[in-house]
Amino acid sequence: MTTTLPSIRKQRDRQPRLRYSPRWIGAGLAGSVLAGLAGFYGGLPITLALAGAGAVSAGYALTIEPRRIRLTVKDLSFEQLPSGLDGLTIGQLSDLHLGHRYSFTNAHQAIDQLLAMQPEIIVLTGDLVQTCAAIRRLPEVLRRLHAPLGVYAVPGNHDYWEGMPHIATLLCEHGIQLLINRHRLIERQGARLLLAGVDDHWDGSPNLELAVGGAPAHDFRILLAHCPDIADEAATAGFHLQLSGHTHGGHVRLPGLGPLCLPRHGWHYDMGHFQVGSMHLFVSRGVGGLPLRLGCPPEVNLFQLRRIADETGDAQSATLPAHGDHGEEARSQLPSAGSPARD
Repeated sequence: MTTTLPSIRKQRDRQPRLRYSPRWIGAGLAGSVLAGLAGFYGGLPITLALAGAGAVSAGYALTIEPRRIRLTVKDLSFEQLPSGLDGLTIGQLSDLHLGHRYSFTNAHQAIDQLLAMQPEIIVLTGDLVQTCAAIRRLPEVLRRLHAPLGVYAVPGNHDYWEGMPHIATLLCEHGIQLLINRHRLIERQGARLLLAGVDDHWDGSPNLELAVGGAPAHDFRILLAHCPDIADEAATAGFHLQLSGHTHGGHVRLPGLGPLCLPRHGWHYDMGHFQVGSMHLFVSRGVGGLPLRLGCPPEVNLFQLRRIADETGDAQSATLPAHGDHGEEARSQLPSAGSPARD
C-alpha cells in the first residue's frame, strides 16, 4: 500500500522515460513502405498528394489541435457517497506546462471555462510549469483560482525539475494548499470528505499511509496524484476516487493504434475514466504540454459526484466497464443553466 522513495528510485533506474507504442512503430514502417511504392508506381502526382496530406496533418497537429481546449464534464456515481456530498462539483486543471508554446493562452482559456461552471473545489494535479523562467509568471494564473471549498494542488515531475521550493511558496501565497503526502478534511452539508495528495512518483516520495495518517472519521476519500499508475495501491487503500494527469493522453492517438507514447509511471492508465477495483480513476489529457496533438485535444475537467440510490433512497451498486472509458460520450448534463455542449 505504501510507495517509498527507494522503490521509486529502483524503478527509475530500470525504466525508460518514454515508452513508444509497437503498434505505431509497425504502422510507421508499413506506411513508409506503402508510400514509397505508391510514389514509385504513381509518379509525381501521387508523391505530391502524399506530401501535401502529410503537411496538412502536421500543420493541424502543431498549430490547431494544441489550442483546442475542451471542457470535459462528467458525472461520477458512487454507492458509498453520503447524501451531504451528493452533487459536489470538482474542477481539475492538470499539466499546464507553462512555458510551452500556447501554454499561457490555454491556461487562461481553461480557467475561464472552469470558473464559468462554479466548481466547489478546484484541484491542480501537477506539472504547473515547463521552464524555470515560467515560474515568474505563475502568479498571473494562480491568482485567478478560487472555489468555496478551497483550491488544492499536488506536484508533478516538471515542478521538481524546474523549482519546487519556489512553486510551493507561490502556491501558499495564493491560498492554494499543497498536499504532499498530506490530507485535508472538507465538510459539506454534514458530511466529511477526506482529500489527500501524494508526492510525485518521478522525483518525490509518494506515501499513501502518510497521506491519510491520523485522519479523523470521514465518509469519503479522494486522492490527488500526478502519476496515475499508483491507482492499484490507492484502490487497495480504500480511496473512492483518484484524479491524475501526467500522460497527456499520449499526445498523438488514432483509433486502432492508441497513444503514440506514454511517460514513465503512466503506462497502465493512459487517458479517461477507469474502474480500478471499487475505485473510480480519471486521467486528464491536461491543458498544455508539448504543442503537438492529434486525436487528443487538451482538456479541463469538471466532475459532479452523484449518490446512487434506489426508489427507497438506499444506496445500490453501480455497473461500470472494467476497461478505461476514453470517450466523452458518457458525459451527462449538469443541472445548471448555460452548461457547455458535450462533444
